[in-house]
Amino acid sequence: MKKKYGAALAALLTLSVLLAGCGEKKSGDKAETVSLGGDAKAESTAEAAKPSGKQELIFVLSNQPDSLDPSYTNNSFATPFIINCFEGLVTYDTKGELVPGNAENWEKNEDMTVYTFHLRDGLKWSDGSPLTAEDYVYAAKHVCTPATTAQNLSMMTDYIEGAKEYYEGKGSDDSFGVKAIDDKTLEYRLKAPCPFFVDIVSTWVYSPLQKATIEANGDKWTQSANAYVCNGPFKISEINPGASIVLTKNENYWDAANVSLEKLNFRYILDTSTALTAYENGEVDGIRSIPAGDIARLKAENAGLVVAPSYGTVYYNIDCGKEPYNNPLVRKALALAVDRNALINNVVQLDATPAYSVLPPGYVVDGKDITEGRSDFDLKPTADPEAAKAALAEAGYADPASFPTIQLSYYSDDNAKKVAEAIAEMLTTNLGVKVEVSSADWAVFYDAVQNGNSEVAAMGCSADYLNPMSFLPLLYTNDVANISFYSNPTYDAIVDQIRSERDPAKFAELVRKADETVSAEYPVLPLYYKSSTYLLHSYVSGVYMISNGNLYFKNAVVSK
Repeated sequence: MKKKYGAALAALLTLSVLLAGCGEKKSGDKAETVSLGGDAKAESTAEAAKPSGKQELIFVLSNQPDSLDPSYTNNSFATPFIINCFEGLVTYDTKGELVPGNAENWEKNEDMTVYTFHLRDGLKWSDGSPLTAEDYVYAAKHVCTPATTAQNLSMMTDYIEGAKEYYEGKGSDDSFGVKAIDDKTLEYRLKAPCPFFVDIVSTWVYSPLQKATIEANGDKWTQSANAYVCNGPFKISEINPGASIVLTKNENYWDAANVSLEKLNFRYILDTSTALTAYENGEVDGIRSIPAGDIARLKAENAGLVVAPSYGTVYYNIDCGKEPYNNPLVRKALALAVDRNALINNVVQLDATPAYSVLPPGYVVDGKDITEGRSDFDLKPTADPEAAKAALAEAGYADPASFPTIQLSYYSDDNAKKVAEAIAEMLTTNLGVKVEVSSADWAVFYDAVQNGNSEVAAMGCSADYLNPMSFLPLLYTNDVANISFYSNPTYDAIVDQIRSERDPAKFAELVRKADETVSAEYPVLPLYYKSSTYLLHSYVSGVYMISNGNLYFKNAVVSK
């Protein structure tokens, strides 16, 4: 499942992806060459910076995650914790390229159905105990255990041989396609050829887990600093509910010698204006969420604004499984009534591009973005009230006043609130319908969306891995990622072909076909694609963000 976030986050700058040919690959090679477009600030300063003073940072987050468990959550608000406390077989560097993590090298068989990873010598957990290939096997089976209720379950069951059967209680350990050949050798057997499997392995649901801590603490293992055993550059030393989570350097990380930062305090300040004041007063070193109205000023003042590439989409989720939203014409009417330019220029005030599909641009094959020249699906940068009302009339609501009151919901966030209020006004003015707006904390809000207890809800998706396949399951029938409850057998059949297509040109053609098939039915209300921003004082270097929104601190250096 994709990492979900609200309307205040998301989107992209161009990245470059080239599907490679078949055959065995050497150390650190992969099925695709991915350039996410790394953080230029990190690239330019990470090498030259020298530590001086205390190697400690306070970084502000304005949203709390639903969990810190990589086997359970798909929440982007958990990203700062999980990707800095855990490291999988592969990871990303400052350029956004896949590089060895726990695995020093890997190879695949000729038909891309068996991938073998070779672990580094001497890997350890944060408690000092040995980390072996068996920990990856345990983690995969834990994800595929129903009691885990893994939100990223399909990342395993869609690809690994026997994983779906294991989850359904029909399989066995022997038929499960993840095996420890020995302590340092891990094998994945796939259901079908997959050219981009190494990219999938970069997602946090493929992180290792320590069996002992989970068996001793159950699902509460992430709620205590002592129980939170991890393997990344940092470990959790304090959990202060509602206030902060403090990370400290993990001395047992395999590359600890190159980690300068000793302490990383993730402090929660939910009001973004208050967070900005703390930053400008020098009380904190960085903030993740910036009030939209201040971005232009901060950029002009050279106040530490970082603009990072992003591969994702901001949209509103529509429950296609319930009346009247099961009618594509109703969904089209909503999409036509939204003024995307007004949202971009007057509400979020970002350098963004209007979106007409959930699939963002940014994936390049043979020098050409695969979304180049695609249809706009009758949508425009500005609202089209007449066309919107015509679509609604064709759906059976000639009198917009007869349309049921739209329940528009968002999660508690300053920017998400502004977007929701603007959309509500657009729907009321341009379509003539009644709208009720409501909000809730993320956990409550997202639970309602997942369980079909919402109608039109603020949402967004950043890529788990840099491939269009990271987005396509969002609308695949009965996929755990599909919280729009949309279903189209034609689309499903195309996606099935895409999963195992090895020819780059054919892959691109199928993705375009899938996009055209589904976007013409308006299963979501797309808003815009944009870049991500955050603030960081100039004395901090080496922090970098890649296009899926992951913000890495392992190279961070404080030079005061």
